Amino acid sequence: MTRPFPHSLTAAPPVQIGLVVLQSDETLELDFRRLIPTGVELFATRVPSGDEVTPETLAAMEAHLSGAAALFPRAARFAAVGYGCTSGTAQIGAAEVARQIRAGCRTRAVTEPVSALVAACRALGVTRMALLSPYVETVSRRLQQVLAAQGIATPVFGSFEVAEEARVARIDGASIMTAAESLLRTEEVDALFLSCTNLRTLDIIPALEARLGLPVLSSNQVLAWHLMEIASVAAPAPAPGQLFARAGARREA
Repeated sequence: MTRPFPHSLTAAPPVQIGLVVLQSDETLELDFRRLIPTGVELFATRVPSGDEVTPETLAAMEAHLSGAAALFPRAARFAAVGYGCTSGTAQIGAAEVARQIRAGCRTRAVTEPVSALVAACRALGVTRMALLSPYVETVSRRLQQVLAAQGIATPVFGSFEVAEEARVARIDGASIMTAAESLLRTEEVDALFLSCTNLRTLDIIPALEARLGLPVLSSNQVLAWHLMEIASVAAPAPAPGQLFARAGARREA
């Protein structure tokens, strides 16, 4: 026996945001469950990624991006989709990332941590930034070059010199804070950026900002902020950092 059921055809559809997460990432999806507000539908898919982070393994993800995006529900109509890899974007290029994701799913917009970081720097007036990365120098150098092309200098750089992705999620907050504070002892900058979506940063951003007296940005924070800006979604309160606080103040003005 066929049973009837109601259809919500007249109700406004919820905002939908997509997230392409690296297979090896243990942090990004958990952070987004905290940052994306209730009422927004968040869908995640995974893209194959190497156990070690090198320019070659990062570039290899390009061939899998459209396939990963194609695994989103076919009925989804995204306001925005984010690709969750900072160094991968720097290696592949933001335009190519967007092209590959659009080839796999329907979305009004695509972003990633690099474009999101540039947008955040514009919003905060940041042109000189300290950069703390977990990765080896050959990976981080490409990100510095991409940021320089956007008018954002990174005169201060530090790294944990980690090559294995699985170890990145195990760098504890105290180690990140100690490394960040040591970076800013001599050079004057406008902000600090904690690079990598697998780095656990959300819980230390407020304390670091209080200690440093500067905005502290991280890959997951700026990506979530940019996706919500694109989708015209208000961030939940309290979201970590001056970036969210200033965005909220702009909306209220």
